[in-house]
Amino acid sequence: MTLLTILEFPDPRLRTKAVPVSRFDPALARLAKDMLETMYAAPGIGLAASQVDQHIQMLVLDVSEEKNAPMVIINPRIIASEGRETCQEGCLSVPGIFADVERAERIRIEAQDLDGKTFELDADGLLAVCIQHEMDHLAGKLFVDYLSPLKRDMVRKKLEKQRRHADSTLTASA
Repeated sequence: MTLLTILEFPDPRLRTKAVPVSRFDPALARLAKDMLETMYAAPGIGLAASQVDQHIQMLVLDVSEEKNAPMVIINPRIIASEGRETCQEGCLSVPGIFADVERAERIRIEAQDLDGKTFELDADGLLAVCIQHEMDHLAGKLFVDYLSPLKRDMVRKKLEKQRRHADSTLTASA
């Protein structure tokens, strides 16, 4: 398995709309395993293929306390939703930033597994939030898009400052 590079905001590739998966083959399974390894190492609870510059409709997640319940969801679409809730969200593509985002409280999705078999899944709580968050990535949307333009610009500047500091630290130690 391989750790993949996670794209970070404001990388324009994060705005690419993912295409449906049509080939369910060993390469897709390998990508799913690499994405899970990358997500766990980050550490995170969800990762969309778009975040690792693979613009296909696949996401991985694991919201279990023990990190022992990995899920791979391919070509997801929400077929029902109800309720609204606001949760504090973070994102591996927007490191160190958290913000309140309103989402559906409960959802039902239709999706496919790694073999291409269609299934439905009912989700609420953290699982519902995570699925919706990762599905946004597949549509080229980030959680910072729910923020005001002023807050989004502040996030962009904060991340640029963090990157400059990290780059100067690496340069100084070389």
